[in-house]
Amino acid sequence: MSYLDKLLLGVEVEWRTLGEVTEISIGEFVHQNYQDKSAEYPVYNGGISPTGYYDKFNNSGDKIIVSARGANAGYVNRISTPYWAGNSCYSIGIKNSLILNWLYVYYFLKGNEKKLIGSQQKGSIPSVSKKQIENTLIPIPPLDVQAEIVRILDTFTELTAELTAELTARKKQYEYYREELLSFEEGEVEHLPMGEIGIFQRGKRFVKNDMISEGFPCIHYGEMYTYYNIWATESKSFLSADLVEIKKLRIAEKNDVVIVAAGETIEDIGMGTAWLGDEGVVFHDACFTFRSKLNSKYVAYFTRTKQFHDQIKKHISSGKISAIHANGLSKVVIPIPPIEEQERIVAILDKFDMLVNSISEGLPKEIELRQKQYEYYRDRLLSFPSLSEL
Repeated sequence: MSYLDKLLLGVEVEWRTLGEVTEISIGEFVHQNYQDKSAEYPVYNGGISPTGYYDKFNNSGDKIIVSARGANAGYVNRISTPYWAGNSCYSIGIKNSLILNWLYVYYFLKGNEKKLIGSQQKGSIPSVSKKQIENTLIPIPPLDVQAEIVRILDTFTELTAELTAELTARKKQYEYYREELLSFEEGEVEHLPMGEIGIFQRGKRFVKNDMISEGFPCIHYGEMYTYYNIWATESKSFLSADLVEIKKLRIAEKNDVVIVAAGETIEDIGMGTAWLGDEGVVFHDACFTFRSKLNSKYVAYFTRTKQFHDQIKKHISSGKISAIHANGLSKVVIPIPPIEEQERIVAILDKFDMLVNSISEGLPKEIELRQKQYEYYRDRLLSFPSLSEL
């Protein structure tokens, strides 16, 4: 028999509503004008992070908070230190700590978070009512069992937090080395405008409704922000071969770099992906391809640097959608080390990129596995016979 089976074997539980065993209160609005980054107490309206800081608190800590309204209504978090609860935040405290561990309640509610979010009351602003939370039934095992459940789940939470902190540190390290490796002193290597060493070509328009599950590979500009990274050999989306022919859509060939040229903010513009697929890929009219004799992954990495973005900012037109034209991209000066050095830089950055971005290897995969492990144990530890089964 496993440790978990022994822990839960024959445990008697009492089912009560949260309204019976906890105090649930809505916070109080505090205007941004009265908040200050240097103030001591975080202001929460639900969510992961504070929305500001205030010189007063209206909750002493050791509370569960639930977002009351907005897209994330129902999101569950825990706060152990004093804080100010805003008017979009429920604070949940324990009525009797001799029968209920507040962290046990947190893990129970976190396990029911998807259900809370899924039960949002619809309207101009999605919301979760106080009554919904009050009517939620919670199983209450003996206090020592609650404490052991919290200890086990805290261990998994801490492991995930440590991995997430390491990932953040590695990303900063990666960004630092990317800037360093792609920066050369004047005279150390040749620096030339991209328009002098390669050719930019703009894509042609197609819409999301044209995209299908199989056919001719294509890249929509919106996917550049959500799906593609430094390089790709396969596309996420496809078009019919007939549409490609009829519309005379433009195709990126192997070793072309696809560069996104439009977005909602200036920071969105310019990210490049080296297309390394043997088959060509259609690209959207909000993208350009760049074709040159440079290592295409070297170029793609360069488009992620501060020096590249500092140069293109002055050529971006801002409006409802920010955009850049080929003329602006052509003026960007890129360092051109020997091809062997380009390959060496790419090899180093590839290792960093895999560590911090790979969903099949590296830290993101490890974090995903730890999260799944935590959720498995949370569900097992908080699964007690329902009232109807007693």
